[in-house]
Amino acid sequence: MNILIPLLALALLATKVTAVESRSVTFYADGAVVELEATALKGVLEVPLPAAMIEGSLRIRPDSGTSLQRVDIVPARTDSGKGEKGLDALLEQRNRLGDRLQALTTREEIFKSAAKSQSGKAPRKTKANPDPMQSIRQGTEFAIAQLETVYTARRKTEQEIRRLDSRIATAKKSSRGSEALARIVFSPARGRITVRYAVGGQGWTPRYDIYLNGSGSAQVNLSGQFPGTFAGYLLRASPTTLADSTTARVFPVQPGPVAGLASYRLAVTEELFGAGVLSSFSFELKNLEPVHLSAGEANVYRYGEYVGRLKFEGISSGRSKKVSMEK
Repeated sequence: MNILIPLLALALLATKVTAVESRSVTFYADGAVVELEATALKGVLEVPLPAAMIEGSLRIRPDSGTSLQRVDIVPARTDSGKGEKGLDALLEQRNRLGDRLQALTTREEIFKSAAKSQSGKAPRKTKANPDPMQSIRQGTEFAIAQLETVYTARRKTEQEIRRLDSRIATAKKSSRGSEALARIVFSPARGRITVRYAVGGQGWTPRYDIYLNGSGSAQVNLSGQFPGTFAGYLLRASPTTLADSTTARVFPVQPGPVAGLASYRLAVTEELFGAGVLSSFSFELKNLEPVHLSAGEANVYRYGEYVGRLKFEGISSGRSKKVSMEK
């Protein structure tokens, strides 16, 4: 999701601002609102602002007894050279491990061929080789022992590669960092403020469960699939967009990838269901609710029975749309 990287960068960077006392993220269908409450230690506070922050959305509110003296938006101080060198070193390690894995593959082929060659030999007794079967067994056992060593080395190398890939991914995300800093000067020295701004992108992905029972209406439960959890953040969500954030209902979200957000009652007409082995149905939904239902995945149930999963195209308030799954 587009919002995931900027918010993860925020989560990492915000830990540098030790005066931040609480953090919250409210997800909307097209973005998120981040809010930080902080107390300055010496009358100055620097808050990292992600590149995806929507222009004009930054708000800084002083608490009672605190007054803002100055707010400067300055480029973020980044140690890009050090970060790039660290990433280059990780990539070089990754390349060396790749070379080692390729060499192990070659060794594996060699010892496989050796083991096959030994086992396929016809025993021939000679003065120099009075016990050919023992020689063949020894040669085969040696090749197998070498193969076991290769397999162990391959397993350890692959584990190192997976760990290194994780470190490289983290380093790449961290290198994006923030685009700017809000440097806030206020009084008294231990004054308290709240910083809020919006981040653009896909905040959460709608998921629907549509329940039909032949009554002429359907219960539609809306859930949100979220980009991830944020340690130390209070998570909230709204079934609306950023444009409606001032009047939208907001729900607390427990840490996890999916959370229920709302339940609606929609009118149903032209309901048709096939009787074959393969699911086949169609019906028309009319959105009588005062909210737009965004596009997303939907599960369909009829009389409590699951009958299929499809792409729900979304319905504006007061509009109708046909929902169908054909054979």
